[in-house]
Amino acid sequence: MIQSGNATATHGGIAVTGIYNPTVHLPPEAMRPPSEVDAPAGLNNLPHQPGHFIGRSRDLARLDGASRTPGTTLVQVVHGLGGVGKSTLAACWAATRPHGCAPVRWIAAENPASVQQGLASLATALQPALASALPTEALAEWGLQWLASHTGWLLILDNVNDPADIAALSARTTGGRILITSRLATGWIGATTLVRLDVMDEAESIALLTRITGHRDLDGATDLCAIFGYLPLAIEQAAAYLAQNPLTTPRDYLGLLAEHPADMYGHGGATTPADRTIARIWDVTLDQIATRQPAAIDLLRTMAWYAAENIPTALVDGLTDPPALNQAIGLLTAYSMIKPDPGTSTLAMHRLVAAFARSPDPDDPHRRPDSIDLDRQRAASNLCSALPPTVDDPASWPTWRNLLPHIDAFADHTTPDTDTSNTALLLHAAGISLIKQGVPAQGIRHLQRAVTAYERLLGNDNPATLTSRDHLALAYQEAGDLGSAIPLHEQTLADCRRVLGEDHPHTVASCNNLALAYQKAGDLGRAIPLYDQIVTDCERLLGEDDRATLTARNNLASAYEEAGDLSSAIPLLVQSVKDRLRVLGEDHPDTLTSWNNLALAYEKSGDLGSAIALYERTVADCERLLGEGHPDTLTSRSNLAVACLQAGDLGRAIPLSEQVLTDSEQVLGMDHPVTMTSRSNLASVYKDAGDLGSAIPLYEQTLSDRLRVLGEGHQDTLIASNNLALAYQEAGDLSSAIPLYQQTLTNCEQLLGSDHSLTRAVREDLAYAMAKRDDRNWTT
Repeated sequence: MIQSGNATATHGGIAVTGIYNPTVHLPPEAMRPPSEVDAPAGLNNLPHQPGHFIGRSRDLARLDGASRTPGTTLVQVVHGLGGVGKSTLAACWAATRPHGCAPVRWIAAENPASVQQGLASLATALQPALASALPTEALAEWGLQWLASHTGWLLILDNVNDPADIAALSARTTGGRILITSRLATGWIGATTLVRLDVMDEAESIALLTRITGHRDLDGATDLCAIFGYLPLAIEQAAAYLAQNPLTTPRDYLGLLAEHPADMYGHGGATTPADRTIARIWDVTLDQIATRQPAAIDLLRTMAWYAAENIPTALVDGLTDPPALNQAIGLLTAYSMIKPDPGTSTLAMHRLVAAFARSPDPDDPHRRPDSIDLDRQRAASNLCSALPPTVDDPASWPTWRNLLPHIDAFADHTTPDTDTSNTALLLHAAGISLIKQGVPAQGIRHLQRAVTAYERLLGNDNPATLTSRDHLALAYQEAGDLGSAIPLHEQTLADCRRVLGEDHPHTVASCNNLALAYQKAGDLGRAIPLYDQIVTDCERLLGEDDRATLTARNNLASAYEEAGDLSSAIPLLVQSVKDRLRVLGEDHPDTLTSWNNLALAYEKSGDLGSAIALYERTVADCERLLGEGHPDTLTSRSNLAVACLQAGDLGRAIPLSEQVLTDSEQVLGMDHPVTMTSRSNLASVYKDAGDLGSAIPLYEQTLSDRLRVLGEGHQDTLIASNNLALAYQEAGDLSSAIPLYQQTLTNCEQLLGSDHSLTRAVREDLAYAMAKRDDRNWTT
């Protein structure tokens, strides 16, 4: 009979008491000490066979490769986001790999009580008679003593939430192997191997979905796996739902997820355990995080509105005081809910974590609708605070480029009915920035929504609404959609006149924007009188020397130049240079623009000597004042190269054009308008030098890029198409040139009209090419 006693000891999270039942009689073999008890066969207790396990060969190999130092327990940790497949990996490795361990025991280790219960179960499995004689605490101590006195066993501690809960176990054992799974990435002192388990790749995800659902209609499978960010648990959950609903396709499931996210995150198939859904798995994690640092939940919900990758720390600053913010980031990192990148000082989070965190659920204390609304507004405010003060300075463009993906994501994740004044300001600024960076088509959607928000919040006649509408028209104009730009400019000008009056600065600016649109449409008959009126209004309202007045005169001169009226344009441009030198000084950007425009007029008049001298001055001033990578500098250098080409100085034109293109690609990117123009100019230089083998590929690339970035209806695309046709013609390839001319002419007539200067030029080029083809046919 076992003697009773009252000794109590505590070992790390495992409480051990010596309270025995004195009336229970045990067989002699049950009285043997743990060190003398051998493990019988059949003691393994893996909870499930990994029937849906796919891939992970590298992670399995890392577990295989670890070796144990004699006299120590080999401790390995698999950590990662909840639902990433840590438990499945551990079960697969234990069941299928040649680790040579026996017995293999699986212990649910969420807390000290569950660890204790797992050790007690081990003791009962080894000596069943002890179950009726000892309480759980004593059984756990017996099991721990058995592990400490034996070698060759494998213990899998699943879902450990606190390393302290298993500290005594690992400290007292020296001859076996422990494999830990946990959401925690830190705190694993003494672990031989740390495996950070990531999501599956696309092919593995689709294979998993296919295996569970069977080979059936999987329309939308790729999109579904991508939406879930290739997270195994989410894919298993969706696959179980699809398997029991055979008429539902992955595409249908995506629709349900968009309409009812809270329900879909919380339910799988009929046989899916309630604790094996995304909602339950992550709610447990959020409970643990909230207990330690409530501000971390606010941080997670705020970050959920941004893009999932490369989140600047500036977008989370101000959420709380710096020490608490650092603690929140550290805690979320420890639980694999976010991932910092020390190299770039940015944060990242799994896209499904973000989608879950911003999906309201009245029954979830971490996702109450009012909390989610508050953090959505906080995200918008943070984005507004992070905006650079200007959109014109290229030095600010890297910051804009870092922020724009997060502004795009915020717009995608929200709906117009939730837009606030901060949202409207954010989208308006982003749209203008995209115009300045040469991608107006991308800016249009932000400006459209900004206009809608201003109209709803402030009314149609508010100055902010009118300004936003005018910028939307400018975006259409820069994108080449003059059919949308001109009517919107006309309506905005009429509204400005009605609401603000003829003499308001907004009205004058709106009038100038309309004149510019007319000019771009080739309608100089309407543009020039409007520019003339703007000059008169500016002189009357602002004075002869106001900057707006000087700009108006310059614009009028440029319109005359484009109309071919150089006798009117050149004197105005000469006066513009003098006035800007006197009023603004020689180093003002507007003065540089006047020098450049005057040089262009001289070039068109055939005075190449004067043009080149002015271009050289402009290039030198731009490089000194703006820097070599500024778009204005690159444009001036490109203009100089073209003038040298026209003067027949190919020895100077070719290297200058090549360098401009290289610099434009490096500084502005492949798709910036200045870069595409530089590429076209270099092609022209090569063509005039007789090197059509180098020119034609550049023309082809320019056309391809402009079609992709600007669309076939943009005037720059039409010019690129005509240039390529000319090059084909010069190469003698009329079979390529004529169809391209014909298509270009059709597009010009439809988009610009029959009388536009570009339409006429293309028509003449086509006629010449066809005549040349007819002459060739007649000769042969």
